[in-house]
Amino acid sequence: MNATLVIAKRELHSYFSTPLAYVFIVIFLMLTASFTFFLGGFFERGQADLSPFFNFHPWLYLFLVPALSMRLWAEERKSGTIELLMTLPVSLKSLVLGKYLAAWVFTGIALLLTFPIWITVNYLGAPDNGVIVTGYLGSWFMAGAYLAIGSCISAATKNQVIAFIITVVVCFLFVVSGFNIVLDWFTRWAPDSLVDAVAALSFMTHFQSIAKGVLDLRDVFYFLIVTLGWLLATAIVIDMKKAS
Repeated sequence: MNATLVIAKRELHSYFSTPLAYVFIVIFLMLTASFTFFLGGFFERGQADLSPFFNFHPWLYLFLVPALSMRLWAEERKSGTIELLMTLPVSLKSLVLGKYLAAWVFTGIALLLTFPIWITVNYLGAPDNGVIVTGYLGSWFMAGAYLAIGSCISAATKNQVIAFIITVVVCFLFVVSGFNIVLDWFTRWAPDSLVDAVAALSFMTHFQSIAKGVLDLRDVFYFLIVTLGWLLATAIVIDMKKAS
């Protein structure tokens, strides 16, 4: 665990030593504010809550998180530093978890910096802050799932652009799998059990439940299982690339 934390600390520090972190945070804050107060119809709704804020998170993460995760391993492979990492006296598990935790903490920092929106809502009305806290937690767990997918795909290619595009596509499929248009297509030929399984894969379905203030452990476990599954796949891919 100590090795994992050391790697996470080093990686997190590297984010803030380049303009990438600040550009990511500024874009994230600008988009969340714009979507909440303008595109989300915050003032037209006449209701003091952060529903418009959270409703756009799955779509924001769809592009911003892959932009962050694409460099996790692709950059290491392209520059050749991955060979140096493999020679360090740390396990592959520590490397994968360390780099992932740094990115996840970074997204958490970006998410926390949206607190002025929360303060504004409290100034304008009396929202249910318990629901808002739950929404933040759900958003962070969902971001972690996006990052785990991006980590695996980044490990599979040297090209960051390819890693970005494939991650966007895979995450998009996870988001829309619960939409009626997708489920209707499966309903035409697939058994009900398969249709239910496809619907259960949707990020949107699980996140919306949490964002409404219902912290169901099944939704939390879903994001944890997706995250751990893709991190395990990341380790397998890296090990296969090392062997080859």
